[in-house]
Amino acid sequence: MPSDPRQAPDSLWAPLDDPAFYAGDPFPHYARLRREAPVVWNAARGYWALSRHADVQTVSKDPLHFCSGRGILTMEIGVTYPFPPTMMHTDPPQHTRYRKLVQPGFAPSIIRALEGRIAARVRALVAALPVGEAIDFTAAVAIPFPLMIISELLGIVDVDYERFYLWSEAAIPGASDLSFDECERLQADQRDYLLGLTLSRRGQSGDDLTTTLANGVVDGDRLSDDEILMFQNQLLVAGNETTRNMLSGGVWALAERPQQWHRLRADRALVRTAVEEWLRWTTPVISFMRTAVADTTVAGVPIAAGDPLLLLYAAANRDEDAFGPSAAEFDVGRDPNPHLAFGFGHHFCLGAVLARLEGRLLLEALLDRFRAVEPAGPLERTGSSIIAGIRHTPVTFR
Repeated sequence: MPSDPRQAPDSLWAPLDDPAFYAGDPFPHYARLRREAPVVWNAARGYWALSRHADVQTVSKDPLHFCSGRGILTMEIGVTYPFPPTMMHTDPPQHTRYRKLVQPGFAPSIIRALEGRIAARVRALVAALPVGEAIDFTAAVAIPFPLMIISELLGIVDVDYERFYLWSEAAIPGASDLSFDECERLQADQRDYLLGLTLSRRGQSGDDLTTTLANGVVDGDRLSDDEILMFQNQLLVAGNETTRNMLSGGVWALAERPQQWHRLRADRALVRTAVEEWLRWTTPVISFMRTAVADTTVAGVPIAAGDPLLLLYAAANRDEDAFGPSAAEFDVGRDPNPHLAFGFGHHFCLGAVLARLEGRLLLEALLDRFRAVEPAGPLERTGSSIIAGIRHTPVTFR
């Protein structure tokens, strides 16, 4: 680590602001950060970047000293919102109240009850895949599958998957080549649709999340229109974007490593650990930010009150101190696997049970139908610094 952490060489922190870094292979640089400057100051943007598992975990579980309410993305540094853009931008006790409203919709019992319908959806998608022909797995399966499921949880009957997909793309900076004006138009379209849908459910009964939000009460008050939109945007976008990229990246990892695919075919008990390895390996959310509430230290580095800290989950999930000497290897049998793909602490992902179920059912369906999978061209990633986005996953199933 540099003697003065705020004077780190540009070569250590500059790549973190470059879209090309995320469109390529960032992991060698993450390893360098863990070795040389696990808490490094970005002099151009004014934030600390944390790359070690222990440090990311420590900050994540301490909202009293490291808050989310001052922004979770580096583009939000210095920005004051009149209203939290998402539930992820809140801290206890507000976050706790909001979470209690929607958490029942993701209860394990609710998700287990959906397993049959989810399995039928994914098996129909897998059955339509050709044998021996190159396909884009992202377009064929990874995009429509989670959109189908989150739409069902939201109680949306007439689903326009292309429209919903574009809404998600417009909401994630760097996820697509859409222009600023097009993103604005799509986000306005999304707001109008989701607000109208939710308000139409006022006074109705139902266990879907949209009806829950329509009739939801926090601290004795009905949710405002802004609060409804905040929830709906987070549920729709987070409910499909991250899972899509986990599925795409997970299948690509197996296509590149036929021996791991064969291990799964020989021992189906490994499917559950394989899904956890998909989550660790892909880490769909690359990073989120926290802000120091008071002067403190992280790993012995002085952190001033008001300093933003970027938690690099993707780097933490390849940390040798947490995952051993095989941290840089993909291992479907890895156990234990203390990955941080769902975050940690009070912001632990609401949809974790659902994402794990979708991953397991997809992998089981693929193993049932195909004897092999192999690359059919280069993987194409986005340049987003937030979501580990994958545009195209060219593979051939045999």
